Amino acid sequence: MPLRHRLAAALAPLLFALAAPLAAQTPLKLRVGVEGNYPPFSQIAPDGKLSGFDIDIANAVCAQMKAECTLVQQEWDGMIPALTAKRFDFIVASMTITEERKKAVDFSDPYYDVPSRFVAKAGAFKDHSPETLKGKTILVLRNSPRDKYLVEKYPNSTIQRVNKEPEVYLELAAGRGDIAFGSSVVSAEAFLKKPEGKGYAQVGPAIRIGGGSGVGIALRKNEPELLARINAALKAIKADGTYKKLMAKYFDFDISGD
Repeated sequence: MPLRHRLAAALAPLLFALAAPLAAQTPLKLRVGVEGNYPPFSQIAPDGKLSGFDIDIANAVCAQMKAECTLVQQEWDGMIPALTAKRFDFIVASMTITEERKKAVDFSDPYYDVPSRFVAKAGAFKDHSPETLKGKTILVLRNSPRDKYLVEKYPNSTIQRVNKEPEVYLELAAGRGDIAFGSSVVSAEAFLKKPEGKGYAQVGPAIRIGGGSGVGIALRKNEPELLARINAALKAIKADGTYKKLMAKYFDFDISGD
């Protein structure tokens, strides 16, 4: 064997040993789809900065995975198509886990679970039964599990769809519907506690959509390694107290669903 070949063979293990730590230090780079129009879970400040519970969860999961993550703001209706088109690698945007969505994406373990509530002028309705709301206009977020729920359960009501959940309550306050149906947290935090929510109240008991399956992080089908890392990160931030601290920033009650 020529001398240069013998030297190359001898140096190969050393070069591999030096390269391996460098490769191990290379951070995982990921893009995260977020919305920005769903306070207190996500919102965009006038300076363009994203904040909210979903944003904090995304950052905490990325930190736990030791990944360099870039947040990509995306309108709600285009979330799953943008994920499929590889505009980002996973979604942290309060996406409810449903059987229909599971046909298109995979979900992590749930990271929160809150019920839905009806909201209307205080005293306007004694309950939210289909009989009581017959002939009434119900405002709801377009293409959401709540939208589908209303179609199935309230065939004799008019369903008025709105593009963003906070706007559901603005439309209600503007008199463009009789009652609104949305997240119990969003209705309370983004409407009922604000001046524009004065004189309004939640109607009837809470409702759990989809059997209480909760909200998960969505990612493309057949990416088991990333799914396992995300689930491990969620478990870790719950175990070390990070999740509890983040939750306390926005809510005075438990939304973990545990």
